[in-house]
Amino acid sequence: MNKSVKPEFDQYAEGYTDLHRASIRVSGEDPTFFAAYKTTYMAAWLGDGVDAGSFSILDFGCGVGNTIDHLRRAFPAASLHGADLSGESIRLATESHAHQATFRTIENARLPYEDKSFDTVMAACVFHHIPPAERTHWMSEIRRVLKPGGHVFVFEHNMLNPLTLKTVRDCPFDEDAILLPRSELLDLARHAEFDSICCRYIVFFPRPLSFLRPLEPAMGWIPFGAQYVVHGTASRICA
Repeated sequence: MNKSVKPEFDQYAEGYTDLHRASIRVSGEDPTFFAAYKTTYMAAWLGDGVDAGSFSILDFGCGVGNTIDHLRRAFPAASLHGADLSGESIRLATESHAHQATFRTIENARLPYEDKSFDTVMAACVFHHIPPAERTHWMSEIRRVLKPGGHVFVFEHNMLNPLTLKTVRDCPFDEDAILLPRSELLDLARHAEFDSICCRYIVFFPRPLSFLRPLEPAMGWIPFGAQYVVHGTASRICA
């Protein structure tokens, strides 16, 4: 998400899914599992609070749109949108998912949407690609485009998990990654004036231990999940 250079993800866009699949093979799963996990988590949290007739979701850092199918299953009547700095990724996302969502390229260090545009914004393993000095800015941009009462879900890699660290080391498009400790992401949410901020660890068991996954909702406080999620609400009116 660097504001001053050509997006390096343009070079990975065409082969992104295959590279991602190879990097996470240690989990025994493929990218669809992780995308579905996140959207199911969001749907369970939001529950009956979703107004099917007008609910809008932004996938910030959507890449080639691999989460869109799963968002559509979890939120069948929602208005779906994706934004990314990589123009090539947005081109491919539009080719594959234009019937399900609208996509825009991020330019000039600003999300290309008006204030208070969305009910929910998700960012799935995006912030570790943003230079640390720019993270406050982009969290504030997410806050700006959320409606009062809207929700943010930021998913990140857990740097305390050794399998996660191996996955990041093995992934070509994670060469620039600077992982965020839980405390940093919580501070970013507080600085952006989100309310009701909470954090839970997720994705504890690889495929060979998938029979234990029903236990995961009760394990969110244990810092050993492969990833974690910070959730907050835009309850207050910001200037």
